[in-house]
Amino acid sequence: MVDQSAVGRTFTPVTARVEPGRLRFFLDTLGETNAVYRDGSAAQAAGLAAAPVPPTYLFCLEMMDAAEPFEFLTALGIDLARVLHGEQRFDYHAPVVVGDTLTFRPRVTSVTEKKGGAMTLIVVETAATNQAGVHVADTSRTIVVRNARPS
Repeated sequence: MVDQSAVGRTFTPVTARVEPGRLRFFLDTLGETNAVYRDGSAAQAAGLAAAPVPPTYLFCLEMMDAAEPFEFLTALGIDLARVLHGEQRFDYHAPVVVGDTLTFRPRVTSVTEKKGGAMTLIVVETAATNQAGVHVADTSRTIVVRNARPS
């Protein structure tokens, strides 16, 4: 079971480039048709340097480019079969656009037991910076771990 000693633990940074083809695939999957996400000219008309990413894309981008997408589960000894996705949050501080190269730095910020130890909630927060070192976003995900019942 994961305990408070995991709080503050960091994991391997992930570097990922915002590529138009992969972004288009993501937009198609969502059914997103807003031209500002698909057309650089429409994005520029909206005051952006290039087509921006939709809010949830950062989570996918970090997972797709990680050498070990579930590194934190392995490092904390968590069985993927016991994991549920609890919550996700995105706080943007600057636009993220096609052509950016982002670096994601994840760390555990909270571990909380619930239901008398039947489950553990783990919050992993990730800071994202772009190629210029600008802190563009913070993401947060809450992982719910169903703990094994004692025999």
